[in-house]
Amino acid sequence: MNSISSLPAEQSATVAGRGRLRTNLGRIWVHVVLCTYAVIALFPIALILINSIKSRDAIFDNPLAFPTPESFSLIGFEKVLHNTNFMLYFGNSLVVTLGSLVLIVLFGAMAGWALSEYKFRGNRLMALYLALGIMIPIRLGTVSILQLVVSLNLINTRSALILVYTAQGLPLAVMILSEFIRQIPKELKDAARCDGVGEFKIFFQIILPLIRPAIATVAVFTMIPAWNDLWFPLILAPSDETKTVTLGVQQFIGQYVTDWNSVLASLSLAVIPILILYVIFSRQLIRGLTSGAVK
Repeated sequence: MNSISSLPAEQSATVAGRGRLRTNLGRIWVHVVLCTYAVIALFPIALILINSIKSRDAIFDNPLAFPTPESFSLIGFEKVLHNTNFMLYFGNSLVVTLGSLVLIVLFGAMAGWALSEYKFRGNRLMALYLALGIMIPIRLGTVSILQLVVSLNLINTRSALILVYTAQGLPLAVMILSEFIRQIPKELKDAARCDGVGEFKIFFQIILPLIRPAIATVAVFTMIPAWNDLWFPLILAPSDETKTVTLGVQQFIGQYVTDWNSVLASLSLAVIPILILYVIFSRQLIRGLTSGAVK
């Protein structure tokens, strides 16, 4: 007999104890790895926040030290908020990021609904075509994008950035959202159709609420690249009226002298929206990631 129940009581208890020990050790090891990764990921953010409220001398003396009453200084925030157009840059980044995010979620969900719900000629070919957008970096088409933006007279406008980031985020959004939409029971949609509910109402009132975890996942994965991007704002919207936060920070970095207090202060202010977004959507994001892994 190989089963634990057929062994003597002492041996059964020993085998069961060893099994629990291995399980506990496995859980401890997983938590150690995750905690280590969390520390590594959060360390740069913590370093920026700590040094943003220190004097310049204290930053260079010991960048890892916490601010003291002697080293505490808000000179960087004062320079950023009073001597520059940082709030304009912040507003530009907010408009561009939120505008592209709304378009990505809306068009991505609609395309995912069409590809997963309706069968037509070229369905798989279109899905493959959209998937290619994940593998091919959009920056390879910078010259063509610049020519198109100039021909449309959209240079130095936030609309140009919104359109580019929408095109950049749509392939991933379509792939994620279409997979989640396929998991919705067909009987639920058929029952709504039998009750006379139109396709638009089914999409907006039934489908979208059910894929909120996937929408949160798409929002996080598409917002961060758009908010942190420097390439396209530098090429398509470099004027002072349309600069984003990432491009605006560059004015504090010179070839020979860098105002580190202002750089760290502006980076600290730029991190705030990302942290707020994660706090709001963290539960939905984790649900979306785990649901996708299980399915």
